[in-house]
Amino acid sequence: MQRTATPKPEETQPVAALTHEGTGAGQGHEHEQVSELGLRSEPPPLEAQAASDGLSANQSAVSTAPSASAPVIERVYRHRLPVRISHWLNVPCLLILIMSGLQIFNAHPALYWGDRSDRDQAWLSIRSMKTESGEIRGITTILGYKFDTTGVLGYSDGSGRAFPAWTTVPSYKFLGMGRQWHLFFAWLLVINGLFFTAYALISRHLTRDLAPTGKDLRGIGQAVKDHVVLRHPVGNEAKRYNVLQKLAYVAILFVVAPLVILTGLAMSPTIDAAFPWLLTIFGGRQGARTIHFIACFSFVGFIVLHVVQVMLTGFFNNMRSMVTGWFVVRREREEAGHEA
Repeated sequence: MQRTATPKPEETQPVAALTHEGTGAGQGHEHEQVSELGLRSEPPPLEAQAASDGLSANQSAVSTAPSASAPVIERVYRHRLPVRISHWLNVPCLLILIMSGLQIFNAHPALYWGDRSDRDQAWLSIRSMKTESGEIRGITTILGYKFDTTGVLGYSDGSGRAFPAWTTVPSYKFLGMGRQWHLFFAWLLVINGLFFTAYALISRHLTRDLAPTGKDLRGIGQAVKDHVVLRHPVGNEAKRYNVLQKLAYVAILFVVAPLVILTGLAMSPTIDAAFPWLLTIFGGRQGARTIHFIACFSFVGFIVLHVVQVMLTGFFNNMRSMVTGWFVVRREREEAGHEA
């Protein structure tokens, strides 16, 4: 007769134990294996060591759990796709609009109020002047006060021009080309702005995320103090815009941007013929040009502050959120527990 080898208990213990405990179906042959294993009097070495140390499974899990003081890392979907697309379209549009606008300004580097361009009545002028010694200096005049701005404004790199070459598009003096660049990207910015505004209204992004609440406005004083000392929101507060961000975005979207567009249209003779009331609103073509210039540099100031804040509050985290939409928030474990 052919003899059948009986498996050793040590080799079958893990399978039998899993079958009995995991399924609760210790019947037939598997049940017999469990009964046979029950005859063993010595626990496995690992179980014996655990027993001698007085450790249980739960105690071991507690010992490997994260520390109570460790921060909780949370990923928040902060910027939806339409917001990100609009944001990145604005970057080249605004950059080229500003630089081509400075090219246009260089053709007549003075600003006035009203409808006349009298050089003696300019409230702002940037030009080069020759001193008594024959030296050429760049002079910026604001409300009658003169400032020597040689090397930056008025005269730089051996050239007499209001804004230096590196700030204009094109870099050389070419008024016609500057106007073409300016008009093309102006309409692109308008289309993008209309798209974003429509999305913000339809999706309630405007009322939900951008419009400041009464609570926000009551805390504006503290928000200003926090920003002055570079104390930025953390934890749950970092998930949403603070009151200063909301006010800045609303001002740009509903005040500065419309001013830039309307004053730009008011400087067009064709638009003036169709809508003469535009010139009346802004007090004449030169008044519209001045307001256009001020609104432009309001954009410049906003962009500078925006970039600085992005760098101060976590450059890579902010950039990732504007590329992928996901923003990482670090919170204290106690704060996360209260929220739950």
